Amino acid sequence: MGRPAQIDRAAVLATSLTLADEQGLSAVTMQAVADRLGVTPMALYRHVANKADLLDGLVESILEEVPLPDAADPWPGRLAGLAQGTRAAARRHPEIFPLLLQRAAVTPGARRTREAVYGALREAGLTEDDVVQLERLLATVILGFAASEAGGRFAAHSTAELDADFARIQEMLAWYILAAIETAKHAH
Repeated sequence: MGRPAQIDRAAVLATSLTLADEQGLSAVTMQAVADRLGVTPMALYRHVANKADLLDGLVESILEEVPLPDAADPWPGRLAGLAQGTRAAARRHPEIFPLLLQRAAVTPGARRTREAVYGALREAGLTEDDVVQLERLLATVILGFAASEAGGRFAAHSTAELDADFARIQEMLAWYILAAIETAKHAH
């Protein structure tokens, strides 16, 4: 009998992401992932605590694909880059991207994107309360657009129209951030 397959958390998550991309989120079961890896389902539990941890890992896998901008770049460009990177990740993973609307980013790898947004908003001069609230609102808008696009909701529109829509959303969000900065200045 051969040696059991050597796996780690990265292999479990990569296999789960591939499975979800191919067959949808409902296909991601402990049994299916184990079968793909050539191990028993129990072997997975050394690397993921349970199905919820596996799903959190999938959120992390997608968010880790979003390139982090150079911290030396001006904050508006960093936010735009993060938004564009998120949209690109949705296009790569349309079957599983809606998971980001259902689960919070709780793993360190998943939180890195949120922390990059926090950093840009802090640099913009917002109070900590505003930073947390604006990140939540920005994420909701960007994730919602990206999931809608990836899920086919905008299939009747051309790529040029969707690119223009996304640019408009980014303009609106930038305006909103600037308005929040002005409000914060006058509150002090």
